[in-house]
Amino acid sequence: MAEHDRRALGRRLTELQVHGVVDPAVPGNPGRRGGAGPSDHRALSIDGTTVMVPVYNALAGSSPYRLDTAAAGGLEVSGTTATLAADDAWPLTVETPPEPRFYGLATAEGIPYRSIALLHGRDVLATTLLQTCIRFRDRTQSCQFCAIEQSLEDGRTLVRKTPAQVAEVAEAAVRLDGVRQLVLTTGTPNSDDRGARLMAETAAAVMARVDLPIQAQCEPPEDPAWYRHMKDAGVDSLGMHLEVVEEEVRRRILPGKSELGLERYMEAFAEAVAVFGRGQVSTYLLAGLGDSAASLIAVSERLIALGVYPFVVPFVPIAGTPLEAHPAPSTDFMVAVYTAVGDRLRASDLRSEAMAAGCAKCGACSALSLFEAGPEPGTP
Repeated sequence: MAEHDRRALGRRLTELQVHGVVDPAVPGNPGRRGGAGPSDHRALSIDGTTVMVPVYNALAGSSPYRLDTAAAGGLEVSGTTATLAADDAWPLTVETPPEPRFYGLATAEGIPYRSIALLHGRDVLATTLLQTCIRFRDRTQSCQFCAIEQSLEDGRTLVRKTPAQVAEVAEAAVRLDGVRQLVLTTGTPNSDDRGARLMAETAAAVMARVDLPIQAQCEPPEDPAWYRHMKDAGVDSLGMHLEVVEEEVRRRILPGKSELGLERYMEAFAEAVAVFGRGQVSTYLLAGLGDSAASLIAVSERLIALGVYPFVVPFVPIAGTPLEAHPAPSTDFMVAVYTAVGDRLRASDLRSEAMAAGCAKCGACSALSLFEAGPEPGTP
C-alpha cells in the first residue's frame, strides 16, 4: 500500500475511533465493558488492519457509523463482514473477528479462562494481573479515566491472577487461537516494585509452558534492578505509561500518579532502554485530555531520542468513570499529531513492527503505525 493510501486509511480508522460505532450485537468477538486498557471497545478488521473501536460508551450511541445489515451511508453488515460506505465512494472491507475458542474453557477449579485473560485486537492475549489499584477507591487520587475495578465488581474477572493461571490460559490461546503475543498489566500495588515482581513471576511461568513474546506494563519501580529481573524472567518489552504530559493536565487527570513527575519518568525510560534495548520500551500518550498538539509532539521527540516508542492513542471515555462525558479529540487533531509523530518515528527508524510485544506492536488502539510507515521499496 502506498504511503498516501496508508495515511488515508489511517484517517478513516481515526474517524471510527473518535466517533465510535453503533453495534446492535453483530456476531463475532464482542469485546468488553469496563476494566483496564481498551475498554468499551470491540475489534474490527478493516482492509486487513485490526482496530479497537468504541461500541459501549456514550460516543458510540450517537455515532454516525453503525454495524447493521442495511445502514445507508454507514456500515453495512452481512454476517460478520461489512463495508464502509462513507460520504465519498471509497468502500472498506470490515470484518468482526470471531470469539476465541479458549473462551469456552475453564480451569480445573471451574474458573473461566476469559476471567483470567482476554483477546485484544486479533491475536493479542492480555491480562491485568492485579485488578485493584492503591488509588482507585479515592477519586481525588485515581486516574480519572480509569475503570480497572469495574470488571471485578461485575464478577467478570479475578482480583489477582496467579502465574500458573495465566500460563495455562496462554498455552491454550496459542494452541487454539494462534495468539502471537501476551500483554501483562496491573493495577499499582502498595509496594516499591510497582508490580514488577508479579510481572517477573508470571513471565517465568508462561515461558515454562509456551514460547510467547511478552510485554509487561507497570509504573516505574523504585529500584531499577527490577528491569533486569523482568528481562531475565522472560519479559521482552516494557510499557510505562505517561498518559498525559503537561503538568497542569497531569495534576487534573492523574492526581495521584502525577506525583511521579515527567522528569522522573524520563530517567526511568533511560534506565529501562539500557536493559530492554532501543525500541523495546513504550509509553501511552492519551491525546484529547488537554495536552496541546505541540506538547504531545515535543514529548514524543524526547521519547524517540531516548529510544522509547510514544504510542499516541485518542482518548475514549469509559462509562462509569469521572470522564465518561468528556469529548473525544477531533479527527483533525489526531491526524495532525499522528503525522508529526509518525514522521519523527520514520526519521529515527523506530517502528512499531520491530517491537517484540505490546500495545504499540499490536497497534489496534491507534492509527499511528499507518503514519509512521514511509514508501514501500520500489514505490515512487
